[in-house]
Amino acid sequence: MREDLRGIGMTSQRTRDRLMDRMQELGISDPAVLEVMRNTPRHIFVDEALASRAYDETALPIGHGQTISQPYVVARMTEALLASGPLRRVLEVGTGSGYQTAVLAQLVPEMYTVERVSALIPLARRRFQALRLRNIRIKHADGTLGWPEYGPYDGILAAAAPEHVPHALLEQLAEGGRLVIPVGAANAQTLVLITRTAQGYSDEVLDAVSFVPMRAGSE
Repeated sequence: MREDLRGIGMTSQRTRDRLMDRMQELGISDPAVLEVMRNTPRHIFVDEALASRAYDETALPIGHGQTISQPYVVARMTEALLASGPLRRVLEVGTGSGYQTAVLAQLVPEMYTVERVSALIPLARRRFQALRLRNIRIKHADGTLGWPEYGPYDGILAAAAPEHVPHALLEQLAEGGRLVIPVGAANAQTLVLITRTAQGYSDEVLDAVSFVPMRAGSE
């Protein structure tokens, strides 16, 4: 493995191992999720000046008013998405740094991700290439519209919070598919799991969370 991917000191494998021990203490139990996060170098997804904080249990800024989610939230959302069994085709709304994308791409065969801030996309692409992740398609677009060309999806994960779930995301969910999304206004958000059934949709509140707002349009 390349030296920058392996990490040293506060970015070393030992630091990652300690983080996964904390994830288990917080209730994350899916061994596949824990193993992927243990082996994914989060420090390459943040600015070099913040690399020593990459394995802290905190969100970090990535520029353009966006953040990389705290490790527990990434693990919790990933585990919830996969809880019903393996998924083939997954859509992510809000690529951001690409960290959540990279975690999911190691757990599903087909990964699609949409990002509204064009400046973040080249950085994410370089990180995917460094990790040799070749099953990711990325698009610059309005995430509230999803990516209908490749739907329906077995799973959809949103990394930004709308006040109300976009209808387009519900429509692009396959029957039996799962949508994990933070919903609500600032300081009043909940992480929700929505499952599409033959009769419609069922939902379950998972946690209180704090995400950047989901905005329409692109820049």
